[in-house]
Amino acid sequence: MLSSLISATLLGIAASASVHIPRDAPGAQPNIWPMPSKYSMGDTTVGVTSSATGFFTVTGTSPFLEQAFARYTSLTFPHATTSGKSLASGITSLAITVKSLDDSFPQLGDDESYTLDVPATGNPTLSAVTVYGVLRGLETFSQLVTFNFETETYEIQGAPWSITDAPRFPHRGLMIDTARHFETIASIKKMIDSLPYAKLNVLHWHMSDTQSYPLQVKSYPKLWNAAYSDVERYIQEDVADVVEYARLRGVRVMVEFDMPGHAGSWCTGYPEICPSTTCLQPLNVANNQTFAVIEALLMECTGGRASAPGNPSPGLFKDNFIHLGGDEVDTSCWSSTPSVAAWLKQQGMSPDDGYAYFVKRAADIAIAQGHRPVQWSEVFDHFQGKLNKQTIVHIWKSVTNVTSVVALGYDTLVNVGYDKLSWYLDNLNVMWDAVYMNEPCAGVPDNLCPKVLGGHGEMWGETVDASDIQQTVWPRLAAIAERLWSPRTVNSTTLAHTRIESFRCLLNRRGIAAAPVNNANARSSPGGPGGCLTQ
Repeated sequence: MLSSLISATLLGIAASASVHIPRDAPGAQPNIWPMPSKYSMGDTTVGVTSSATGFFTVTGTSPFLEQAFARYTSLTFPHATTSGKSLASGITSLAITVKSLDDSFPQLGDDESYTLDVPATGNPTLSAVTVYGVLRGLETFSQLVTFNFETETYEIQGAPWSITDAPRFPHRGLMIDTARHFETIASIKKMIDSLPYAKLNVLHWHMSDTQSYPLQVKSYPKLWNAAYSDVERYIQEDVADVVEYARLRGVRVMVEFDMPGHAGSWCTGYPEICPSTTCLQPLNVANNQTFAVIEALLMECTGGRASAPGNPSPGLFKDNFIHLGGDEVDTSCWSSTPSVAAWLKQQGMSPDDGYAYFVKRAADIAIAQGHRPVQWSEVFDHFQGKLNKQTIVHIWKSVTNVTSVVALGYDTLVNVGYDKLSWYLDNLNVMWDAVYMNEPCAGVPDNLCPKVLGGHGEMWGETVDASDIQQTVWPRLAAIAERLWSPRTVNSTTLAHTRIESFRCLLNRRGIAAAPVNNANARSSPGGPGGCLTQ
């Protein structure tokens, strides 16, 4: 039996996207993405008898899992063969045991672990603590099953398999930006479909920015006057639909309203919450109406309390995190607006003090509504250890020291942007292998690494819309996904290269427009004729 404990020699092979380990070479990794925490495999090929219904079984009643079984039946057995060919013996079902059938909206820290055993003879078994662990195990099983075009049968190579798996980081996601370009509900759902294929579990929805404000807010209905057009808007039922769609796939939806900067669009409907008609942002720190709008907006999103198992909040978004931005704030607008400058002077505040006042007051509103605020690096850079410990620091600037943040007791999300290892997916010239080598806990002592909750690929939307978002995100997001799921020792781009090429082909077969792996620039078309595995 070949163990997953790959030799230190293989693990130490230099990272290079131009070197391949042949798929059948000794030491080559199996085509599972992301790589499991621990596995062993053999050398037997076993047949799998496909079934339109009843292949996946679980004790008890779970509409949640029944829907998952329907999806994974199609994903695992995509070819509707009519030849009647089958192997004399083989796998006829996957028996699933799960400790809890609770399918409440997923939250940070849900147990996503699972064990999967595929014997050389007999049927496989999958066990998990939660339904979300079952989803992750189903994805792994679906990647083990291959179709033999010569015999027109399904099979699993390398049996017996024994896989024990769990994520390294609990928060693993993708940010989409619907302010720089509107993304249709169909496009967002398609992106949500793709996230579980790489065991990602968070959609960070950057809802609004300077350019547009697309969300319906019933308490302040003029906010979406800043949408690009009447048809580029989200009614609240759209949001509820997306959040439920994501839940069924084990994906949390964390919304972001950037403030006080990146908020000039708010002024279209409510000019009084901005410094002046010619100087729109940061939002007006001197007007209590600004905070009344923020409080009402967050109340519609949070429902005024946290979600709990079996008792989701009545808000639009069921996740217990809410992102409040706080980045790239230029306070010169406050200084140049007489009324705001006078208020700051009256309060004994500098413009920088006003920034601190604003982001703290916004965070306090979220905390009062039972939610943990997520704020960008600049907020921590200002407050340091005085920041409320419930705040999650989202680090995007290389000057923000991750170790300093976690040493002060703060949870963090890490995806430093605009460098050679950037997880900002709008950096189109940063290839997958550089992304893969970005270690979230680099330089962080092992005892503090658990304070790093995870991170995202950040798909800023200046040059993406529904026409090109998939091929801009994928397959580079897969590199981030493996870094966040798999053990830290799984870090060789040489060993990963053939697997990520195979995974890109899998995404294509599942209808996801993942670009060629070896593009010098993301989302470029293939350079010429060729097979999926070599582009």
